[in-house]
Amino acid sequence: MNIVEDDLQDAGVIELLQAHLADMYATSPAESVHALDIDALTHPSMTFWCAKLQGEVLGCVAIKQLNETHGEIKSMRTSAASRNQGVATALLLHLLNEAKRRGYQQLSLETGSMDFFAPARRLYQRHGFDYCGPFADYQADPNSLFMTRLID
Repeated sequence: MNIVEDDLQDAGVIELLQAHLADMYATSPAESVHALDIDALTHPSMTFWCAKLQGEVLGCVAIKQLNETHGEIKSMRTSAASRNQGVATALLLHLLNEAKRRGYQQLSLETGSMDFFAPARRLYQRHGFDYCGPFADYQADPNSLFMTRLID
């Protein structure tokens, strides 16, 4: 598996992100969906990566620079066929290494409070993320949980 920076032009990446957005709107009220569309993921504050194996898109993740020392995880997703195969862990470890390389002191995320998001929350907890309050421009929302990790 290769994890590479991506320009969001690949049909497989677009399909994965469309499925991600569809799931977010199917499981959360619209006002509580913080997933980004392709245009938002191309903003200069974002860097986007995808994981591929022999041309097949297995997953993706993005990092949004909040400031010089704090980044936010966005659009973490694995394809249905790639679940429980270590893709999400590989993407998260890649992101943690990138955050450290950039000199970030903290990496945070927003995720849903519903059962649908429990596997993602368990993944983040296994990798040292703890629950916290809203950060950046987020507001308290019963449909959202916030997590953060200091970068060592």
